[in-house]
Amino acid sequence: MNTKPIIYQLLPRLFTNYCEKPQVNGTLQQNGSGKLNDINDAILASIKDLGATHVWYTGVIEHAHDADYTSYGIPRNNPHVVKGHAGSPYAITDYYDIDPDLAVVVPDRRAEFDALVDRTHKAGLKVIIDFVPNHVGRQYHSDAAPKGVPDFGAADDREMFFKPSNNFYYLTRQQFAPHVDLGFGPDAYVEFPAKATGNDCFTAFPGVNDWFDTVKLNYGVDYGNGSHHFDPVPDTWLKMLNILRYWAAKGIDGFRCDMVFMVPLDFWHWAIPHVKEKYPDIVFIAEIYDVNLYRPFIDYGYFDFLYDKVNLYDTLRAIETQNHSAARLTGCWQTVEGIAPKMLNFLENHDEQRFASPFYAGDARREMASLVVSTMFNVGPMMIYFGQELGEPGTDTEGFSGFDGRTSIFDYWSVASVRRWLSKGTARGRLTAEEKDLRAKFRKVLKLANSEKSIAEGAFFDLMYVNLDNPRLNPHRHYAFLRYTDEELLLIVANFDNSDCDVAVNIPAHAFQTIDFPQGVDAKAQELLTGEKSPKKFVVGTPFEASVPAHGAAVWKLHRRNIKPVKK
Repeated sequence: MNTKPIIYQLLPRLFTNYCEKPQVNGTLQQNGSGKLNDINDAILASIKDLGATHVWYTGVIEHAHDADYTSYGIPRNNPHVVKGHAGSPYAITDYYDIDPDLAVVVPDRRAEFDALVDRTHKAGLKVIIDFVPNHVGRQYHSDAAPKGVPDFGAADDREMFFKPSNNFYYLTRQQFAPHVDLGFGPDAYVEFPAKATGNDCFTAFPGVNDWFDTVKLNYGVDYGNGSHHFDPVPDTWLKMLNILRYWAAKGIDGFRCDMVFMVPLDFWHWAIPHVKEKYPDIVFIAEIYDVNLYRPFIDYGYFDFLYDKVNLYDTLRAIETQNHSAARLTGCWQTVEGIAPKMLNFLENHDEQRFASPFYAGDARREMASLVVSTMFNVGPMMIYFGQELGEPGTDTEGFSGFDGRTSIFDYWSVASVRRWLSKGTARGRLTAEEKDLRAKFRKVLKLANSEKSIAEGAFFDLMYVNLDNPRLNPHRHYAFLRYTDEELLLIVANFDNSDCDVAVNIPAHAFQTIDFPQGVDAKAQELLTGEKSPKKFVVGTPFEASVPAHGAAVWKLHRRNIKPVKK
């Protein structure tokens, strides 16, 4: 049976930080940092037991922060171009190095990462790391690159806004002067000439909401006139291919590629096959936010999986928070028909607000309907963000991040719900009863994704078109669909309402023709989330009845051999 990827995303800096009382805007010395070495066998076994197949270690590559590691030969970043004390994991300052914050012994940081990769593999999990192609930290400098590999910008012509061989874009004869404090005197940050900022901000005067801590990389596109210069292969392309191959050689299993649409599609068309020549099993996941680009990035860009944020995620969130109808989920599969196996679904990640936060649903107990749909909608990957399975509400005011419903990526911090679960590395859990219950429900759903062939590799059939006028199924709050193989099927109903419901789902003749399944009035069936067993009517003209809890789901399984055919 094929494996459906279940990706567990975690930030090591926060994940194994056991500081009991972190201080708002605290420094590394005050709040500490999680360490790679502390992600031990017990913790990995617990993540595996949740149903995960992959771990995405977010923020392991060296990036901007204001901690001082100069005694180890690592240049200190100017704090005026660092967001928060810990800095953004996406302001990379050395593509070839591991962030020293994550090391127990700083000179051994790369060896500690290698050991984590080995532990993760021994736990039966695969490793994903970030690849950040569009921009670097304001003060990029590699002290860990292989011999003979020059720094980005080392040979640039800084008198040219654009030059095909340059790695950066320059705002010539103008000092960098963003609308943020750059300091005074010897501590000031000075950049002359100014470089373009990472969010395609081609001015020396970015604002506080721009990515002022990053510099845009030049992939051969002249943003002055829109022309492309891809032949000969740009120097930035060659440098990035070396970086991808370097980490692939470390034994990782995949890259989550940041903001892929901000670099030319032609680069991915060129780079991914070059990496897969030697590492054919390595996976490329695209962060992307335009459904019109989905197919080009799959067909021409060769990505294995894409974020389905602006399609499924946004629809589920709108159902939960904006009174959108559940029937709109039909449009989600129609939008990605033919490429659904390439879609990566999620309800949380480091960019999005926590489901249980007051900015989203405000209650983790409301999540099951969305979780079941996201996990069981197609055969593509499902991603969980650390602490999501505990109902982490994201209500801390950590510092730079502020009170925004997210878990900060910019601050040294410790997450209370995760501390309780990990119990200083034992993973035995000092969880509340509610947290234990929620984690058990997550485990049930995520485990089903790979124990049930219909979910892992089966087909999909939407039942809503024959239920829009059904008085016993409310298309505003209920959504019903089938997942099936030749031998078995699942009838799934999600309930986004505040009340329990007893639904009766119409199943059309076309469904039986499509799935080539027998009809039966006394079909043996089991509800997989509760274990309930009950005979069910599975025939045209007689609705399939099911009880579904508020904000929950029912997943009824039928096997061909357990259906007593209707007598003609």
